[in-house]
Amino acid sequence: MVNRKELDPTAGPVQAFGARLRSAREARGWTQDELANFMGYSSQHISALETARKPPTLPVAQSADAVFGFTGTTESFERAYREITNSALLEGFPEYLGLEARAAEIRMFESGYVPGPLQTREYAQVLANCAVVRGDITSEQADERVEFLIERQSALLRTPPPMIFVVLDESCIRVPIGDSDVMVAQMEHLIEFARMPNTALQIAPFSMGGRNPFNQLVHLLTLPDRSLMSYVDSQTQGYLNRELTSVLPLVKNCHQLQTEAASQADSVAMINEVRRSIT
Repeated sequence: MVNRKELDPTAGPVQAFGARLRSAREARGWTQDELANFMGYSSQHISALETARKPPTLPVAQSADAVFGFTGTTESFERAYREITNSALLEGFPEYLGLEARAAEIRMFESGYVPGPLQTREYAQVLANCAVVRGDITSEQADERVEFLIERQSALLRTPPPMIFVVLDESCIRVPIGDSDVMVAQMEHLIEFARMPNTALQIAPFSMGGRNPFNQLVHLLTLPDRSLMSYVDSQTQGYLNRELTSVLPLVKNCHQLQTEAASQADSVAMINEVRRSIT
């Protein structure tokens, strides 16, 4: 095809959206004119989307889902759109979320707060509201952030489900978020998570001290083809890494952490202790 612009889907969420739209169209043997007719847009609009010259809108994403049959699935264009519009996402995180939604194994370490996939809606809403008070986001963006998180969680409830291994720093269950009802419900949710057949939950107690190899968020993914990647972030920057020379040391540290952390039974007992102390 003359003057075909090739997109790098790893360059950003808008590019990823355009590349996916083109790929889905070509997989069905449709021209841009045909897709435009199905979706109710001009062929120029479809071309601009596919070349990332125009960012998608929610109606565009929903129309594409209806045409391709992706509505309500982890592959939905609406999900991709929300990744683009969620202003709280750090660099690299939108791509990480797409990979998380199809990973065979997910390993997480978190400090300070319960990680998103394990948060209750109420706990997540308190954190989002705090960001509003700080002036980081608007109240509308806070609501979008929470809805986006719920969508992220639903993507992990697929068949077959991924194996999810979580180690939480003790601060995650000690730092009060919201009122007692919010914290009690969150502790109960963690206990329910630990009961699931595809999960493992451990607490890294404060007593570990310097033996804890991590002091910030670390996520490790094993994809269906057994490839590995890591995602770590700071306050303002996220890093998605596929280089084994960088990922394998994190995998080793993660295994060491799981060995040193409290067992799941002891961790659940610790969470129960915190829950009882709140009530």
